[in-house]
Amino acid sequence: MSDIQSIPIATMSGETTTLGDYEGKVLLLVNVASKCGLTPQYEGLEALYEQYRDQGFEVLGFPANDFMQQEPGTDEEILEFCTTTYSVQFPVFSKIAVTGADQHPLYAELTSSIGHASGDPEAHRDRLKSFDIAANDDPEILWNFEKFLVSRDGEVVGRFAPNMVPEDPELVAAIEEQLGS
Repeated sequence: MSDIQSIPIATMSGETTTLGDYEGKVLLLVNVASKCGLTPQYEGLEALYEQYRDQGFEVLGFPANDFMQQEPGTDEEILEFCTTTYSVQFPVFSKIAVTGADQHPLYAELTSSIGHASGDPEAHRDRLKSFDIAANDDPEILWNFEKFLVSRDGEVVGRFAPNMVPEDPELVAAIEEQLGS
């Protein structure tokens, strides 16, 4: 079991688990938020999940309120939003911090594994700056909906910018490569 697979995480029901429960599966970990301009990505994430789950693929959502208070709800409110607004079936975990002093150990491990996102994080960073929003520097999480791809053996093999939509060919190709499709 890799280091990342042994880090405790909390489910929405308050149980403690680890990514080890998903051993042997390809994982896409995403820090999500309900009130972000990128929130419609839930639809694409659910489509990826539905398309590839029978091949051993899981999308795992980690709500975070780290960026402009865009995930203010309780775990129950977040889960209700995800299921009723976007028909999300993939696992969504208890809210965590993905950056800063209270960063969850899972995200500390993810960001230290791959320090820079694929895609065009600079375009997203410039967009934030155009709204006078301070943008985090690498290796910190830039914004909501940053994505990490984890191989079947628990290794972090990809990191994708928040503005890279789930159906982006680069992301889909990386998932398919890990699935052996």
